Amino acid sequence: MSPSQLPSLPEVHRSLSIPSKPGFWRKLIAFAGPGYLVAVGYMDPGNWATDLAAGSKYNYALLSVILMSGISAMFLQYLALKLGIASGKDLAQLCRREYGKTASIPLWIFAEIAIAACDLAEVIGSAIALNLLFHLPLMAGVIITTLDVLLLLMLQQKGFRYIEALVITLIATIAFCFGLEILFSKPDLIPILHGFIPSPSIVTDHEMLFIAIGILGATVMPHNLYLHSSIVQTRSYPLDQVGKREAIRFASIDSNIALFIALLINAAILILAAATFYRSGRTNVAEIQEAYKLLTPMLGVTGASTLFAIALLAAGQNSTLTGTLAGQIVMEGFLQIKIQPWMRRMITRLIAVVPAVLVLAICGDGATTHLLLISQVILSMQLSFAVVPLVQFSGNKRIMGEFVNARWIRLVGWLMALIIGGLNAWLLIIQFHSGF
Repeated sequence: MSPSQLPSLPEVHRSLSIPSKPGFWRKLIAFAGPGYLVAVGYMDPGNWATDLAAGSKYNYALLSVILMSGISAMFLQYLALKLGIASGKDLAQLCRREYGKTASIPLWIFAEIAIAACDLAEVIGSAIALNLLFHLPLMAGVIITTLDVLLLLMLQQKGFRYIEALVITLIATIAFCFGLEILFSKPDLIPILHGFIPSPSIVTDHEMLFIAIGILGATVMPHNLYLHSSIVQTRSYPLDQVGKREAIRFASIDSNIALFIALLINAAILILAAATFYRSGRTNVAEIQEAYKLLTPMLGVTGASTLFAIALLAAGQNSTLTGTLAGQIVMEGFLQIKIQPWMRRMITRLIAVVPAVLVLAICGDGATTHLLLISQVILSMQLSFAVVPLVQFSGNKRIMGEFVNARWIRLVGWLMALIIGGLNAWLLIIQFHSGF
């Protein structure tokens, strides 16, 4: 079989069976998993930097951006999973088939830039967590985090369910830690609710807009669209119309539940920063290390800082696992390269890790927070290159058959793509004039 005919992630393609007998809960559990692998990208260390900066500087005002980004993520991930199930191809494979080799190369490069930017945040976040918990130098922490590729190989040899189980366990750890942090910080409910209402200042204040687009870039991840369209195909559902329709239904439930949890965790980080730092007049706390040092003395709770660092480590390790998978999918889909799984993962890992090592070596430890924020804006800039093909393909009847998007879904998709592109263009204009 030629590389162009191979399924996405061939070693785990249709490897997980689905119960044939009726039963909502049994089938939901069987389909549960891919949504959580996607959701970890929405709560990675890049989110922490933007959420901390947003909460400490603007109180609860940017909760509305987290809410809108979360809803956008649910919609776009629905399109991605539907595309993968209906067409039997992932987004990268369809880009290669529909656009041809010439257009696929720049799209692959843009996807790799997005993965590298994402992994820069994840690797630095994990390294910061190891530094805070065990006092390891940041460079040593970066090197240690690269070894998770070996864990991914080991788990995938045992079965894709083991990867999903690890990811869900780490998400539960993050949720538990931040649940306690929110209890410790005692935020005010009414201002929180008011924060979910959008404010015009988000667009008129260029510093607020920069953080808002950083939140968008940290929340709606371009590589997650490629990832989701592929990993939904790990389930062995019937390939007829009834089987695909059922697969789309249960995969959508799985995705929306997981992304709602990610939305709550993102909101919790911002709320924690607002209730702890903004309320006490510390409006410039954007560094993860500074937040770690201040949490225990300001909240008056022993262990508050440690919980923060444990959650950070879990978030970083979770995201690097899924980022490596996304890198493999993107490389296989766009370039149609057939090499051994361990080599594919090592190559995609190095593409992402080398920039992190170089940046730390050149800029030093003090640049970590700024790099985290910049990485999320880079992600947002790459988003249109994944969203436009996704909306186009999922609205194409030749590709989707009877599962083609309804007209209103196509309109919402194109409107969302237009808004994302417009916000990014506006940000570039602002930054050009400000000399940033």
